[in-house]
Amino acid sequence: MPRRITLSTFSGVPPAVEHGTSQERAVGQVIEHWRMKLGNVLPDRPDLILLPEVADMPANHAEDLEAYLAARGTRVMDFLASVARENHCHIAYSTLRTDETGIRRNSMVVLDRQGRPAGHYDKRHITIDEFNHQGLRYGDGGAIIDCDFGRVACVICFDLNFDDARQRIAAAHPDLILFSSMYHGGLMQGYWAYSCRAHFVAAVHNTPSAILLPTGDGVATTTNYFDHVTARINLDCALFHLDYNRPKLEAAKAKYGRKLSLHDPGRLGSVLLTCEDDELTLDRIVREFDLERLDDYFKRALTHRKTHLNDH
Repeated sequence: MPRRITLSTFSGVPPAVEHGTSQERAVGQVIEHWRMKLGNVLPDRPDLILLPEVADMPANHAEDLEAYLAARGTRVMDFLASVARENHCHIAYSTLRTDETGIRRNSMVVLDRQGRPAGHYDKRHITIDEFNHQGLRYGDGGAIIDCDFGRVACVICFDLNFDDARQRIAAAHPDLILFSSMYHGGLMQGYWAYSCRAHFVAAVHNTPSAILLPTGDGVATTTNYFDHVTARINLDCALFHLDYNRPKLEAAKAKYGRKLSLHDPGRLGSVLLTCEDDELTLDRIVREFDLERLDDYFKRALTHRKTHLNDH
């Protein structure tokens, strides 16, 4: 059965405020900025909206960070919660958050459809400057948040460079990865999507933000004309290597036609199979045609190597 969800993401950040603007007014300008920007995607009725890193602060917040954070309090979160509640959607965004022990974190907060916190993730790999100049500390908690449509993994900016962060997320088998960032990451976005076998959504400062398939291919992206984009994806999907599976995949497609979508990115050797019919599930197709999922095939290959490594 299709598990279709609608995702919206943004590039760009709140504008810088004029020098001398009161912190209370700066907070109000950030709220009004996102009120206007969110109005561009809400007509598409997204299930989840992702904002870029530290989206609740103006671009020049570092001029007086402590005063701004004191004035901000929960005002931006309260505004975003009201939008989530009124539009029955999840909203995820990165923010500087003080935890229950008084430690400051760069955290991704995910609000549920009622505007309540569904969970948060503390950035695992902060930069040295974040530690030295903003007083942030390293996170070491989980990165997975359960939403009503599936399991969501959170990644913030510098995290994308580190394999331990990727391996932790891959082991958790998320349906969707949310990447809120100041840096784009280039080829790492597609690599994370493929290696974690998950759809990937990026919201990045002033560079294209995109929604990717688990093959690493783009579904939709912001452009130089539009700083927002919305796309509909189907989470009832899985990756399969063509080795040993190709005749089975062809037989499944011959039987079910448009009820199955087969995406081949080329050069990878793996394809994405998606169930598009309300009466079917991908698990049923896998059982009916004895398909071998990508990770199961790789495990079998490694086991075969171990068994026959010393054969002569």
